[in-house]
Amino acid sequence: MRDAYHEELDAITDQLVDLSGLVASAIGRATSALLDADLQLAESVIAGDEQIDAVYHDTENRAFDLLARQQPVAGDLRVLVTSLRMVADLERAGDMALHVAKIARRRHPVSAVPTQLRSTILEMGQVAQLIMAKAGDCIQHRDVEIAAQLERDDDAMDALHRRLFTALLDETWTDGIEAAIDITLAGRYYERFADHAVSVARRVVYLVTGERVAT
Repeated sequence: MRDAYHEELDAITDQLVDLSGLVASAIGRATSALLDADLQLAESVIAGDEQIDAVYHDTENRAFDLLARQQPVAGDLRVLVTSLRMVADLERAGDMALHVAKIARRRHPVSAVPTQLRSTILEMGQVAQLIMAKAGDCIQHRDVEIAAQLERDDDAMDALHRRLFTALLDETWTDGIEAAIDITLAGRYYERFADHAVSVARRVVYLVTGERVAT
């Protein structure tokens, strides 16, 4: 009976890792759709959010079911409670990828990204995808060293976000209000995406050490 119980706990962890992979793929594809005005790719990210939501709900239901049936204590209870919080962070990160894809769809057939900001948006997408992939590794291996790396990656994302605003506020900006709004929103979505990945990493640190990481 206990072996089956711990197999269920492991299955929840596996689902969290799988979900992080889905979300990392979504932000990568959403970035390509945004830069290239690729409507088909944008639509695939938007449609794929249903799968992310389905995994989220299934993981959440599994965790609640184990809480109700097994009444875990100590370490097992920490695993389940932390898993519930991590899966919520991952689902919200997926929503950020969805929002980026919706900007691409709204501006099709032209790119929402002005030429001067293409490299910055590309880099934000790459950092976002990397940071979520690391979050998945962090969950799978319960690795606090990877968690520390995510903090540094988030600093890089924050710097890119500031670079966007520097360009938007520069007096040489000539791409208009609509583009400025789209870029402002996209920048915020990338920043929040990274924040959710960092939140996952901090929860892993708590799971392993019992200590909460200061924000």
